[in-house]
Order: sequence, then C-alpha cells, then structure tokens
Amino acid sequence: MGGEGTGGTGGPAVVTGDGVRLWAARQGDGAVPVVCCHGGPGLWDTLEDVAELLAGTATSYRWDQRGCGRSEGRGGPFTMARAIADLDAVRAHFGLERPVLLGHSWGASLALRYALAHPERVSGLVYVSGTGIDAQRTWQPAYRRNLDAALGARLPRLRELGERGSLGGGRGAAEAREACVLQWSADFVPPAGPRAVAAAERMATPFRGVNTEANAALVAAEREESGTAGLRGKCAGLAVPVLVVDGEADIRPRSAVDSLVTALPQVDRVVLGGAGHLPWSEAPEAFGEAVAGFLGGVRERRT
Repeated sequence: MGGEGTGGTGGPAVVTGDGVRLWAARQGDGAVPVVCCHGGPGLWDTLEDVAELLAGTATSYRWDQRGCGRSEGRGGPFTMARAIADLDAVRAHFGLERPVLLGHSWGASLALRYALAHPERVSGLVYVSGTGIDAQRTWQPAYRRNLDAALGARLPRLRELGERGSLGGGRGAAEAREACVLQWSADFVPPAGPRAVAAAERMATPFRGVNTEANAALVAAEREESGTAGLRGKCAGLAVPVLVVDGEADIRPRSAVDSLVTALPQVDRVVLGGAGHLPWSEAPEAFGEAVAGFLGGVRERRT
C-alpha cells in the first residue's frame, strides 16, 4: 500500500510545540487533504487501508500520536489540550490550511474536539465509529457485555492476560500482543471468528505496543467533559460539515452517537450493514463511496 513517510521512515519528523517528534506519512494523490486520527488512545496509526480506499479522492496524512507507535513522547504530557496541539502541529507541518479530519474511534473524539477548538482550520469532519458526547457510563456497560458475548470461550484468556498486566507489557510484548489480538477480534464481523482473528492479527503486525499511561489519561480527560451541557453547546455551534459513519454491528452501541448527531447543525449519517468497528474492513465499497462523496461535497464548497 505504500505511502511516503516522515519521521519514523527517515524523513523530517513533525515537531510539536514542546519539541516531541511525531511520525507521519503522506499517502494518495487526491485533491482533498485529509488528516487521519487513529484510535486508542495509546495505540498507533492503523488507517493505511482507509487512505488506500480514498487515494484517488484524497491525499491522506497519517500519524502516530504522542507516545505511540513510532512517535516520541512516551512520558507525555497526555492531555486533551496537548493532543489537539499535536494534531495542529501535523496540519501545520504539511502546510494544510483547512484539511478534512477523519477520526476513528478515540481518534473521532480527538478530531471532533480539534474542530470545536479550531473550526476555521477545518473544512470537514468524518467521524468514524466514535462513541458520541454522552457520559461514558451510558454506553460502556453495554459495550462490555457485547465484548464478553463476542469473545465467548476466549474471554477467560483475555481476563487472565488483563490480571497479569499483559496489556501494559507487564508480561512482555508477546502477551501484550495476544491481549490486543483477542480484544480486537471482537471488532470485526462475525466477531472473534477465524476471519476476525486474522484481521486482528494483521492490525497487530508489526506490534508497536500500548501506551497505557496515555490511554488512562486521555480516557479520563474525555470522561470529564462527556455528558456536559458545555460540550453539547459547542457541538450545536459547530459550523463545519460532518459525516458520521457507523458499522451497524459495532459492539459499541451506536445509540451512543445519537445525541451528537442531534446536536450538530451540519451532519449526515451513514450506517453500514454487516460492518463492525472498522467498517471499511467489511464494507469497503460502501465506506469508500460514502466518504468520497462527502469529500467531493467539501471540495465543491471550497471552490
């Protein structure tokens, strides 16, 4: 699939305001610039397939967030303000005046908050498999039940690995990778089946480790703001077009996104049947058509 890399592949890195070097890569040759924000938090970029799907429509800019994957900054600071500033450093590094942001899962939350902070620097937002703006307690219990059901007989092994601290690398990279593959296999359709396990294995190859400090800090920062009238009010005032893309079979309940869709003044929503948390995996054509159509509309408005 390729792509031109910077930082981690030998070119000049994106340098943040406090001097941390972030890995980034440019992919595709389309007319619309799209900055991709990967999920986690605490993981690395897994959106190469998305950039490949959009290569004829978009030039995509992928990056590893602070302390993740190929980027520096293992010790943070891990705050929402710092994550927004890092995303702005990526935008500025590539000379992008008003790119579209495409965020997946946690990356959707980051992209939304960047757009709320800097709407004048964004021409559109693609919000993929996010979890909305309600309090996390409104959807997390259902997600955990769905995860447990999806894993079935594999659940005890995931719990064992969690108790041993494997996700954070406490028992070494091999067990950390095993824990990630087990959990991620529930994000595909059908969940935890052979195809899902193979897809999760591919995501974990190469395995770049999980920054559990970043995960805990940024989840807590998101929890503090979620469900507040202030966040809903900011979303209601966002003068940026938004496309929300969901996989119908995502084990995170899609109803979590309803209040966000209701709050946004310029929003379209596409729900892809037979697709999970990574909807481009099971429904690549429908996903590509929906996002490319949105990008085409953004381009027309800009010209």
